[in-house]
Amino acid sequence: MPAKKCDFPEGALRIRFQPGTRNYRQRNPMKIIHSIREMQAEADRMRANGLRIGFVPTMGFLHEGHLSLIREAGRRADRVVVSIFVNPTQFGPNEDFAAYPRDFERDRKLSEAEGADVIFSPAAEEMYPAGHCTHVDVDGLTETLCGASRPGHFRGVTTVVTKLFTAVKPHVAVFGQKDAQQAAVIRRMTADLNLDVEIVVAPIVREADGLAMSSRNVYLSPSEREDATVLRQSLLAAEDLFRKGERDASVLIRSVRSMISSKPSARVDYVSLADPGTLQPIDEARSGALLAVAVFIGKTRLIDNLILP
Repeated sequence: MPAKKCDFPEGALRIRFQPGTRNYRQRNPMKIIHSIREMQAEADRMRANGLRIGFVPTMGFLHEGHLSLIREAGRRADRVVVSIFVNPTQFGPNEDFAAYPRDFERDRKLSEAEGADVIFSPAAEEMYPAGHCTHVDVDGLTETLCGASRPGHFRGVTTVVTKLFTAVKPHVAVFGQKDAQQAAVIRRMTADLNLDVEIVVAPIVREADGLAMSSRNVYLSPSEREDATVLRQSLLAAEDLFRKGERDASVLIRSVRSMISSKPSARVDYVSLADPGTLQPIDEARSGALLAVAVFIGKTRLIDNLILP
């Protein structure tokens, strides 16, 4: 007999089952906060009540990849805060800041359905008021891979994440492995600045055909969408070579480049085999190395990666 669906009235107090260490917790109606000071006050109240805060920073237009991060935060914390903020400082002058997809009402519904307690959605003027002139830089890790292709991008990322951390005051923050370089940079920044935040990196979530989920996938035409599957296919082909004993990084990289270049809409930005800690290129493939790609499919730049087994 199928389970009966229970509908809760708007604003009702709910009990949410927790698949992690906690069996359940009471959940009040989700709050939407736009002010940094209000977010800090809410975080202070949570902490004063002994609640552990989980945080998922996003730029909105949520997909299953984001939702998996919200669920992971829920397993690790008593309260979950999701930020929705399209950060202008991590976009270059010719990138897609203005066109980046936005749908706040859809994001609100999805976040609430996944158990988020707070959406923090500040305006750009709130995050970067007039006279703002302080930035956070992480040397070394930000100069390779996407950092080489997108100058200034990681300065924007590390600055906004630091500001979000000071607003949300989380105990744990969850990021996705798809943005492997970003995750490594945030780990390094958090350690170097003695920020009291646990950084968790969750696995890549993929479409049925293997394409890594991304808000930018909506830019792809049907033919480009089909071509885009070559990112995952090329990585798996290189992984297969490694499993069969190939250790020359240049051979693995050539294999990936060759497969990607066979697609008419594809243009390689980079293919790299790197140390996962330093993100510096390595000549000899080894277990745990990061194989990462960035590819333009038409005008859309997509990234993907895997860790060699």
